[in-house]
Amino acid sequence: MTISIGEQLPSATLLQIGQDGPEEVSLDDKIKGRKVVIFGLPGAFTRTCTAAHVPSFIRTKDQFDAKGVDEIICIAVNDPHVMNAWAKSTGGGEAGITFLADAASAFTGDIGMQFDAPPAGFYKRSMRYVMYVEDGVVKVLNKEEQRGVCEMTAGETLLTQI
Repeated sequence: MTISIGEQLPSATLLQIGQDGPEEVSLDDKIKGRKVVIFGLPGAFTRTCTAAHVPSFIRTKDQFDAKGVDEIICIAVNDPHVMNAWAKSTGGGEAGITFLADAASAFTGDIGMQFDAPPAGFYKRSMRYVMYVEDGVVKVLNKEEQRGVCEMTAGETLLTQI
């Protein structure tokens, strides 16, 4: 079942590259008592994710800061090395966006956002979504119904909703 507005996000352990290699990140620690934007997408280095989704949050980062958002987090079903390389290549990491890997697709599955697309080699990948979360509770949730587009989940769209 897909997570809904008003629900608490489930606990999750995600991964990022730290100074000594991969390290675990508690999502609970990232969201407790904070205003956070979380956006999920099918995969690092894919066309729409790289050309549209991440850039929409790079463009709007300062506007989210002005609205009191503490952190913008990008989550994809990739390993932390790929997410780290992608953060560097898109400029998203330098812009202040946090890139976290849901390598086993556990969080993605827990919030009901998994999909498979075998012809593309995608299994247990993340649908394209964005949510605004206050103290762990989902306040705004948008999901793209069509693949290959980033309209309802773009940074600009979410800005008008919070």
